[in-house]
Amino acid sequence: MMIWLDKIDWTILIIIAVIMGLAPFQPEPHLLEKLRMLFQGTLAKPMDIFDLLMHGTPSILVAIKSVRQFIIKV
Repeated sequence: MMIWLDKIDWTILIIIAVIMGLAPFQPEPHLLEKLRMLFQGTLAKPMDIFDLLMHGTPSILVAIKSVRQFIIKV
């Protein structure tokens, strides 16, 4: 089911996760801003939720790929 994730090269996935996690670089990365909003309970606008998903998805994919390769050893 997750074979497509195993086929993605680590280098590409990590570069995308770093760029999307830190973009925009000024004044503050969206991912940090949206995570702070989530924990404060102020993440309510659809655009903010979309930003969190868009900027956080590559990092989540890195985590899933890591678990699959190093813990589950698929």
